[in-house]
Amino acid sequence: MTQAEALALLESGHSVLLTGAAGTGKTYVLNQFIRRAKRSGKYVAVTATTGLAATHLNGTTIHAWSGIGVHDHMDRHGIRSLGKTRQELLKKADILIIDEISMLHDFRLDMVDEILRVVRDNPEPFGGVQVVLSGDFFQLPPVNRNDSRQGSFVISSQVWLQNVFTVCYLEKQYRQSEDQYYTDILNGIRAGTLMRSQLQALQARAQAVGDPFTPRTRLLTVNVDVDDVNDRELDKLDGDVHEYEMETSGGKQYIEQLQRSCLAPQLLRLKLGAQVMCIKNAQDRKYVNGSLGEVIGFEDGTDYPVVRLVSGREIVVRPDTWELMDGEKRRARLVQLPLRLAWAITVHKSQGMTLDAAQIDLRRAFVEGMGYVALSRVKGLQHLILDGLNGMALRVSPLARQIDADLRTRSQQALHDHATAIAAWQTAEDSGAHEQQAAARDQAISADTPADPALFEKLRALRRQLATAQSVPPYIIAHDKTLSALAGLQPQSEAELLDVPGFGPKKVETYGADILRVVQEHVAAGLAANAQAAEPSAAMRPDAMTPAADTPAAASEDTEAPLAGA
Repeated sequence: MTQAEALALLESGHSVLLTGAAGTGKTYVLNQFIRRAKRSGKYVAVTATTGLAATHLNGTTIHAWSGIGVHDHMDRHGIRSLGKTRQELLKKADILIIDEISMLHDFRLDMVDEILRVVRDNPEPFGGVQVVLSGDFFQLPPVNRNDSRQGSFVISSQVWLQNVFTVCYLEKQYRQSEDQYYTDILNGIRAGTLMRSQLQALQARAQAVGDPFTPRTRLLTVNVDVDDVNDRELDKLDGDVHEYEMETSGGKQYIEQLQRSCLAPQLLRLKLGAQVMCIKNAQDRKYVNGSLGEVIGFEDGTDYPVVRLVSGREIVVRPDTWELMDGEKRRARLVQLPLRLAWAITVHKSQGMTLDAAQIDLRRAFVEGMGYVALSRVKGLQHLILDGLNGMALRVSPLARQIDADLRTRSQQALHDHATAIAAWQTAEDSGAHEQQAAARDQAISADTPADPALFEKLRALRRQLATAQSVPPYIIAHDKTLSALAGLQPQSEAELLDVPGFGPKKVETYGADILRVVQEHVAAGLAANAQAAEPSAAMRPDAMTPAADTPAAASEDTEAPLAGA
């Protein structure tokens, strides 16, 4: 399937699994879809299975967005105990994106499904939200820890088995498009058909000498090695060490559980010039979990680090908190700067990245798919330095191969089943109709005054009526900006109403019928008035006309006409 065909299915409203080999442009398609959906007025929740992966889409983790956190189970009481702000976010979502889906447990996808059904009070899958999963099952699988619930790929989830998702399998390679030999090596790893000459070509990269002036990210398989590299790089820097010790409270086992999931170090050591990664979303949204940067100073008085992010923004990073909640009861609490050193990162955190150059060590690879993920980060063989391989490094999951074959078949079936819709979408795209619709909508929304003041006033009257009946402020029904957009766009159906900013499924369900009635009556009245104006009056029909000489002198055009009822 091409990127355009996948975008057509996404924009048709289907819940989709967007998949394909590393480098086929899954993130590109997602970004296009997200941009266009937001422009059309949809509320898009953008998430991924890891914080670093979420930064590629300017999103957050699915665990944080859904309210799952570190929990392996949530009953209905726990779901209804989610904070009011969290529930409002879940209720207003039109579209949910979950990237790097290979790392999400099947039971967690079912948890997201159940949470959305309960919070939105809607029995449909995911509470009626369009859900887009994206990822490649040849990449890293979900991590199963001995002390937590065990799970598998999301294709084993109950909601997947309901045939909710249309499969879009992207086939054209973009990341390694200029190195076909390297593409063949990666495809050989996926298929389990790597030739001896290809293996030798990889092993030869152990003797490669990299350009000393080219930044090269270190990818390692285990956290202890990452910590060792980062500590050594920190020691190379001149200047004083600034230390920040974690504060904890709660039961020992709960503290240990929380420490394993939050990534905050118990002792953080920093210097000027240290490469760092943010490990939590900021409350003020100045940085997100996974943002990379460099320490460029320390704030006077507090000694908190000043970090210049890759984006160029400079921020002061202050202590943040992590909590482990059990219903309404807090079991553990941690306080630490939300930072880690980042000269090296784990292969696990690199999934979804494209690297200009990398130095990769796979001598301690411990799970299927790990080597494929690491090697597929770079654009070509010449950009790779390989420290070594072990027996696990180039293995991929046999289950992933079975899944892959099924997904390819389902993708071809989707092309067949939706051929007419895809062709119509492509025609509208090529003709510029989609862009014209979006531009018209932008104009209606940004207009300082309503395009149709009469309809705007009718909608305001309806809003007052609904607000009075429900004893709520008028803005709860709709803001003036939304009413102005309604007056400009004049939706004629629930589907069109969903395209108006400020109207999600729940609001359409609650107020849609009344709003559409007012709009449709106004449009019908306008059409009737136009039709009547187009007909000749009785006095102007030929059979009713008399010679001018037999009539009184015509009034001057400047003569003021009498008022109605005068």
